[in-house]
Amino acid sequence: MTLVEAYDGRTTEQRWDWVLSRLQVVDIGKDEARQARRLLAGAELHGHKYAIDAVLAVIARQQEGQVTAFASDVDDLERLVPDTVVVKKV
Repeated sequence: MTLVEAYDGRTTEQRWDWVLSRLQVVDIGKDEARQARRLLAGAELHGHKYAIDAVLAVIARQQEGQVTAFASDVDDLERLVPDTVVVKKV
């Protein structure tokens, strides 16, 4: 979702495919949606502005080892992930 959010129209299809080939893309299901809702509730956030960040936070929390998450608004995402997850601006 972050990739789709960051797309600005200048990236070619070939470049887009190259980026996707180097990332782990994860499926999102009902369990992740429930976890995301709980994260939002815990941070006293709600609505579409925070939905992508909440789902990204859930996925980042599930990863092992060093984790870096990219987002257009780092402040929102940083509220939803533990300090062990590095958040960088796209």
